[in-house]
Formats: sequence, structure tokens, C-alpha cells
Amino acid sequence: MTTGVHPAWLPTAAFRSLGSRRVRVTGDGPVVATVRAEVAAATAGHGGALVATGPADLELVCAPDPGETDPEAFSVGRSGGTTRVRATGGVGLLYGLHHVVRQGEAAFTGAAPPARHAPRQPLRMLDHWDNLDPHPVMGQVERGYAGGSIFYADGRVRADLSRARAYARLLGSIGVNRVGLNNVNVHRTEARLLTDLLPDAARLAEVFRPHGIRVHLSVGFAAPITLGGLPTADPLDPAVRDWWARTTAAVYAAIPDFGGYVVKADSEGQPGPFDYGRDHADGANALARALAPFGGTVFWRAFVYDHRQDWRDRSTDRARAAHDHFAPLDGAFDPNVVLQVKAGPMDFQVREPLSPVIAAMPRTRLAVEFQVTQEYTGQQKHVCHLVPQWREVLGFRPWGEGGPAVADVAAGRATGPAGGVVAVSNVGDDPFWTGHPLAQANLFGFGRLAWDDRLAPEAVLDEWIGLTFGEAATVGQALHEVMDGSWSTYERYTAPLGVGFMVNPGDHYGPNVDGYEYSRWGTYHFADRDGVGVDRTRATGTGFTGQFPAPWRDVYESTRTCPDELLLFFHHVPYHHVLHSGTTVIQHIYDTHFAGCEEVTRMAETWAKVEGHVPPEVFERVTVLLREQLRCAVEWRDQVNTYFFRKSGVPDAHGRTIH
Repeated sequence: MTTGVHPAWLPTAAFRSLGSRRVRVTGDGPVVATVRAEVAAATAGHGGALVATGPADLELVCAPDPGETDPEAFSVGRSGGTTRVRATGGVGLLYGLHHVVRQGEAAFTGAAPPARHAPRQPLRMLDHWDNLDPHPVMGQVERGYAGGSIFYADGRVRADLSRARAYARLLGSIGVNRVGLNNVNVHRTEARLLTDLLPDAARLAEVFRPHGIRVHLSVGFAAPITLGGLPTADPLDPAVRDWWARTTAAVYAAIPDFGGYVVKADSEGQPGPFDYGRDHADGANALARALAPFGGTVFWRAFVYDHRQDWRDRSTDRARAAHDHFAPLDGAFDPNVVLQVKAGPMDFQVREPLSPVIAAMPRTRLAVEFQVTQEYTGQQKHVCHLVPQWREVLGFRPWGEGGPAVADVAAGRATGPAGGVVAVSNVGDDPFWTGHPLAQANLFGFGRLAWDDRLAPEAVLDEWIGLTFGEAATVGQALHEVMDGSWSTYERYTAPLGVGFMVNPGDHYGPNVDGYEYSRWGTYHFADRDGVGVDRTRATGTGFTGQFPAPWRDVYESTRTCPDELLLFFHHVPYHHVLHSGTTVIQHIYDTHFAGCEEVTRMAETWAKVEGHVPPEVFERVTVLLREQLRCAVEWRDQVNTYFFRKSGVPDAHGRTIH
């Protein structure tokens, strides 16, 4: 462990069951060497032995198997007093090792026939929005809430990469196999990772390689101009394509297992193919063809919308934008393009419908994008366990019951080719990695759901608790009480019924009901004296409901069938509209905001009971942050309730204080 840094879910105690036994590791290669080193450290610390011959309690074998085609898969079984893990690739063996670690003593109990385990998503990626030079507004890590970058300092890759090595180990243990190294908003210095700073990127690739992780670089669409000195970045210009080909070949000469590029284009002021009258398939394919000879992939973000809207124009709808731009291009992207689509149509809100793009492009590789960093969900000052949200999204069935789920679309199990899942990381150089110690569970949970979307959120949280804090029942029960419902709690005391935002512009923290209401960003709630919500129906609104396949296009179209939690996303309704729950919209706003604050109070009371059962530095950090969460929840309650009381003139039915 790096001195002074919390070990997250890989403390030495997590390896006690494995480390107290005789273990044999067979195989070669850099990732098998990582497995061997993990076993050596565990057995040295817990009294076991890493053996080359003789009987063993655990055998970890990496060897060819003509019946297995997935190098990330492994099998594990137990007979004759020996647990055996087998894989054809080193990375599969690493995943098998950590499967045994998560099982603890259960891995060495009884008998079990060999069972195959394999990831349900081929690409499981974490993007880092890290800047080499701190940005004057966004800092070193854009939308980061855990300190500075673990990769960069003083405009270069850090001389000491011990934190990055510890991070790579954490990611390898949960099955992440791709990492984006720099911010998708590519600034001048990090753009040079593609050219003269490429040796720095190669150093980071060396850190991740022993854990089976390939690295990607975010690149600017205008790089042929800004780095190459060309007069144009037109993706159909032969000189531009030649520049990308030569530059990409140089990257692979330095990083032979380089994963590829991540691109944000024509988005929020970034340059893109629209500058040249081209479409996004033209842009993505230009880079894809430079990567193709080397087996590389371009992740092309679908976060494209008009960020200069007129709030008075209710026909322009940011939610429609990605589908409008990309759905007509289905089938036009090269095979090594993955279209990276945010799970919701807006921007990582606490509640959104599914992005309809995910159901609209059966001939295109799609990656569903989540946000582990809590930009709009409390910024790692609030407990907001997001695994239940992601599980709900991955399990959603765009074509109704009996049809494939979102996870099936991403994995290529539906009708189209395989993509994967991506998330924006929440890590920084804070001693607890994620600022809030309990936010580590979101990072862990993303990896586990990316591996197997069928896992129950409660089971994933159990795994994280057991590894991080041990098996003490007091701690486990308390953490479930604090965390299981925390996403719903956060939703209750913030923007109601799916309408979203209502945050302070700029930093996105804390309530400001009208903060974005008259801005250019397209993030409106349209509250007036009579009602609230955005009309996105086909009948009278923006027509966004029509971008969904049946049955959802009709479910969302009518207030009679639209789920309560998304009502204000799809409909402008009067305050006296009665929800399916039986209460009115205005009373629901009052009730949920009072309830959310009460729930945070109970969370703090529950956490207080674990004092002495968790490390004191963890207890103190969480205690301080729960105080801030309660303060902020009260602020949300009072601002939102007061705003809507003054708009509607309708008093609280229970006579509670509203200013």
C-alpha cells in the first residue's frame, strides 16, 4: 500500500483466506507475473506459501484450452481439497484470483464442479477527465471531487507513479480493461500526449499493462491543425487522413497495445466535422481507419447538442439532439468505431429516461456511458450509491417485456455488434481515492456491474463492504442502512419528478431552482404560476417521445401512463395534477423534500453507531461529510419548497414551515 493512502477494497486483510494457504501459480506473461506477485505478498503476510511443487490448496493455472476462446474468462471449481482456477489468458487468471479473494473462506469449503465465469461486456472502460495543466475554471480534474490527478503534475506525467500503480491494481481486481488517460475537452498541453509527450503516455501504459488494461488518449478533432500545422482538419481531406495515419503509427510504435482514441467533437464548443460540412460518421471513420491496421478503437461521444439555445424557443429540445444527429447515421460507422452514448438524453442527472439512441442504431457498436464522479449527485460530499441506478438502466428493456435489455444491446446480444460500457472515474489524489470514503463503492460497483449486469446492487455492496471493512455484522448492517436507499434519498431532496438540474450554474453543487432556467444550455423546467415540467409529447410538445420504440413512445406520451418519477421530464402539468401515488404534484414536492432531509438525519445517526468498528480516519471523514450532506439537503428542501410555494400559492397540506 502507498504510504498514507487508504487501500480501498484491497487491504491486506482481504487476502487472509488465500494467503494462509499453499498456492501454486502456473503460466507465463506479464499479467501472470502480477498474479504470482499478489499471491507471494498474500502468503508472506498470512502464513501460507507460494509453492512450485507438491500439494496445494489453490491452483491458479494459465494454459491453452481449445474449448475456450475468451482470454478474459476463467473457470473455478473445487475437488479433493484443492480449489482450481483455470484460464487461457493471464488477464483471465487475474480475474479468477480476485474472484477467489471476494469469496473468502467460501472458496475453500466443500466441493464444486468447475464453473465458467466470463465478462458480459467486452469493453469495460473508465475515462479520466484529467488535465496536465490545471484549468483556470475546472481545475486539474474536470468535474473531479477527490483532489488532483494521480497521473499528472507540473504539466507532465508524475515522476512517482505509485498511486497510478495502486489504482491499476484496484481496476484489475474489478475487471476494468480500458482506461482513458486525459480529459475529453482536450487542451493545449494534453494534446501533446499524442506527439512530443507520447513517452509520458507510454509510461502510464506500462503501469496499466500488468493488470490487463489498455490505455486510450482523448484527442482533439482539430489536432491536424493544432499539432500538425495543416490548414484544415476536414476528415475527407487526404492530407488530414495521412496525418492521422502517420501520427497513429507513431503512437503504436511507442505503445504496441494502445487501445485507441476518445473523441468529443462538435460539442460544447469543441471543433468537429460540422465545421467542414461533414457528418459524424465521416469524422469518426477518418480516425478509425488510422487505428484499424493496429487493432485500435475510436470511442466517439454522442454528446452533441445546441448549447446556444434561446430559452423562449420551446421547440428546440436538448433531449432530442443526440438521436437527431446520430440515428440517421446507423450503419455508416466503421467496425472499429464505438459510439459512446450517455445513458440518459441530458447529462447524468439523478433521474432521466434512457437515451433513445441506444435503441435506434442496431448496426452500430454502442457503449453506454455512466458517470461515477458525482457531478450532479452530490459531488462526493453526499452519500449517493449509484449502483442501483446503473443496474436499473442496464436492465431496462427498450422494446418492452420479452425484448433485449440495454446491457444486451451494449454487449452485442441483441441485434447489433458489441460495444460495451464506459464511465467517468471519480478518483483523485485524495488519501481515500474518491474524496468520500463511501464513494469507493461506486467505483467498485461500476466494475462489477460492467462484468455482470445481472448482479443485485445489494450483493455488490456486500462484496465491497466485506473486502473493505471485513465481515463485522454491525458495520455491514449500518452501511446497508446508509447506502442502499441513498440514491432515492438524494432524488427526494433535489429536483423533483425527473425534471432535472435546478443546480448552481458552473460548479453544479447546491440548489438554484432557476440557475439554468434562462440560460443557453437547454436545461429548463418551465415552472410558472400554473404548473411545471417540459412538454416533450408528440401531440403538443417537442416530439421527443416519438424517438422511443413501442411501447415506451406511448407510455411516456400520456400522463395517464407516464411513470411518476419521469412525469415532469415528459409533461408540463398543473400543480394539482394527481400522481399515480395519489398525491398532487405540489404536495409530492413538499413531502419528498421534507422526507429526504429526515432520511439524511437518520443516515448520520446510523453512521454514528459504527464508531470504533471502522478506522478512525474513515469514521471522521464520513461524519464530517454527512454534516455537509444534511446542511445541503436542508438548503435544497427550503429553496425548492419555497420556490414552488411562491409560484403556486398552494400551502403544504401538513402545515410545515415553508418560507
